[in-house]
Amino acid sequence: MANDVNLAQGRDYLAIPGPSVMPDAVLRAMHRAAPNIYAGPLVDMTHSIVADLARVARTRHNATIYIGNGHAAWEAALANTIAVGDRVLVPATGSFGLGWAEMVEGLGGVADIIDFGKSNPMEMGRIAEALAADKSHQIKAVLAVHVDTSSSVRNDIAALRRVMNDVGHPALLMADCIASLCCDEFEMDAWGVDVMVSACQKGLMVPPGISFVFFNDKAAQIRATMPRVSRYWDWKPRANPELFPQHFCGTAPTHHLYGLRTALDMIFEEGLEQVWARHRRLAQAIWAACDVWGQDGPLRLNVADPKNRSHAVTALQIGAPNGAALQDWVRDNLGLTLGIGLGMAPPGDPARDGFFRLGHMGHVNGQMVMAMLGGVQAGMIAQDIPHGRGALDAAAAVIAGK
Repeated sequence: MANDVNLAQGRDYLAIPGPSVMPDAVLRAMHRAAPNIYAGPLVDMTHSIVADLARVARTRHNATIYIGNGHAAWEAALANTIAVGDRVLVPATGSFGLGWAEMVEGLGGVADIIDFGKSNPMEMGRIAEALAADKSHQIKAVLAVHVDTSSSVRNDIAALRRVMNDVGHPALLMADCIASLCCDEFEMDAWGVDVMVSACQKGLMVPPGISFVFFNDKAAQIRATMPRVSRYWDWKPRANPELFPQHFCGTAPTHHLYGLRTALDMIFEEGLEQVWARHRRLAQAIWAACDVWGQDGPLRLNVADPKNRSHAVTALQIGAPNGAALQDWVRDNLGLTLGIGLGMAPPGDPARDGFFRLGHMGHVNGQMVMAMLGGVQAGMIAQDIPHGRGALDAAAAVIAGK
């Protein structure tokens, strides 16, 4: 049958790993006139948001809000804890770990990188060796990405803390949860994390524009010893403002706050543990389909061991030019946008066309995931990409709990 009918009309499905699908309720909450930013309901609402951000981070410590993306949260965390010349250890499992290390260097620090590649989690033995060798404790912080959005590797942050404790190293443990917060289980206090950064546009289901830094008393004590922190990045007045505008070092991100309040209400109505369970089941359905496709074709999950995979994003290898061809076809013919293979090959390298990612974070449910998988399968058929049969049946069985 000739493909002479375009099926892309209707609501597009942005199946990329952030920005995630935005709930209509969040968008409606944001669609309003500007409020008073000095007094009134916005002030009380912001206090409730700060408290509830701490709830989703599973911390009793400080939560701060920055107007900026996840990179802004990276810089804020570093500006309050890492002085010029300070060393940090970065166990990298993808582009975002390496990116955080680059930011350290840009601020005048020194980043010691242990690169575990793009398909494997952190190896605790190698990290233990690096920390044990630092007899004079020059390493001030360990920067670990919980879920690297580029590779979809999920790291064991609790195990990393145990290694640091076993070695007796006093460095701060800093975790990037930009892709994982409200998708994968995360326990800031129980896991011994000192600083955590995240952002609003993934599991929190709000349009990009604000990010968050959470920090405990140990990190606050480090901040107190810093020779200087810029007025904008300083987390101290944001966490303990004398006046409301100090929460944001100026004008509040008013409409993002309205959207975030609604998103947090939705998360707590569902229950955070149920949110984690939903993401886990949907991810397992996607993996089941991918396993079947790969039985008779080039598709491979980037992370071999399921226990090391994110529940929010799945990175896939399918060989060049299949990845780019698949993305183009489903976008142009179905209205389905898949994630690019970010950081999996250098810019200009044709191998970049052999990767893609599936985002399954935030406001997603079973029928949406089944539709996404159906679209991917249609694209493989249209592009004559070999693949195993029965993938949608396998995914449906997982979703049905069979």
